[in-house]
Amino acid sequence: MERTVQLDDVDPRVLYGEQNALMRQLESYYPKLSIVARGDLIKFNGSPEDISVFEEKLDLLLRHVRKFNVLTLPQMERIVLDDKTSILKGMSEGDLVIVHGVNGHVIKARTANQQRMVDAVGANDLTFAMGPAGTGKTYTAVALAVRALKNKEVKRLILTRPAVEAGESLGFLPGDMKEKLDPYMQPLYDALRDMIPSERLLQYLENGTIEIAPLAYMRGRTLDRAFVILDEAQNTTASQMKMFLTRMGPSSKFIVTGDPSQTDLPPRASSGLPNALKLLANVEGIGRVVLDGRDVVRHPLVRKIIAAYDDEGQRDQAAVASKAPKLENRPPEPTNP
Repeated sequence: MERTVQLDDVDPRVLYGEQNALMRQLESYYPKLSIVARGDLIKFNGSPEDISVFEEKLDLLLRHVRKFNVLTLPQMERIVLDDKTSILKGMSEGDLVIVHGVNGHVIKARTANQQRMVDAVGANDLTFAMGPAGTGKTYTAVALAVRALKNKEVKRLILTRPAVEAGESLGFLPGDMKEKLDPYMQPLYDALRDMIPSERLLQYLENGTIEIAPLAYMRGRTLDRAFVILDEAQNTTASQMKMFLTRMGPSSKFIVTGDPSQTDLPPRASSGLPNALKLLANVEGIGRVVLDGRDVVRHPLVRKIIAAYDDEGQRDQAAVASKAPKLENRPPEPTNP
């Protein structure tokens, strides 16, 4: 008998090891099989009994690589030589981990509100996550999207932002349109690079499995079987927000992240984020999570900086309120009969 396994969602370099060291070790466990690994294909032939045993262990190895994105020789030995039940139990531990990134980097919710965001996305097809800079809104959203892709819950990821000209005109930036827009999308690229090996990420971007595009490119589309993230949503107008939310297909997940305190819209333009939250306040099936300074996971100074700006904002509001004219309680003017 002969079997062929294609590594659609696994990096062959992780499975094979440096200079195919892991694959040679795997072959040594099954001397009765002829195993050939080339690129993203593994071919093996032998007796039906030997093939059945090998397929079972190969499946466990692939599940391990998909989840942890790393495979060492001791891990391979444990998976191949230990009992299947104990391996599956070990693989189910650490369910709070969202995804394992490049080189086995563990990505999980690091604060209570980040975990609430994870839970909200699991329970709803549309989730709003609001909070100041550094609270992990975008990073957590991208991690959830990558997990959904790895688990084959969706066919593609779509990450979008409004390309608001924050003090600079796009027309004066160098390069073609993609090169002009890429700086706006850089935080999304940075998050993806932490979670997907570079060659696989490039492949996903080239074949459209992952799409990173400005919000204007979403118009007129129906986004089905997709995990879609709208980042920096405070920079959308009401019409843009409506356009985005109505792109949702029947089998999609949408996350909207934003910081209502940092809007780069022109002075006369109102943000679509608070407007959407108000209009959809009583709509069931929509998750809402608010992160705050306690969720900041950047440098400790960032938390203090956010607190200082919040305090200034409260002082400004109090000053405006104190200067507002007060209505005097005067008796009503007498009226003529």
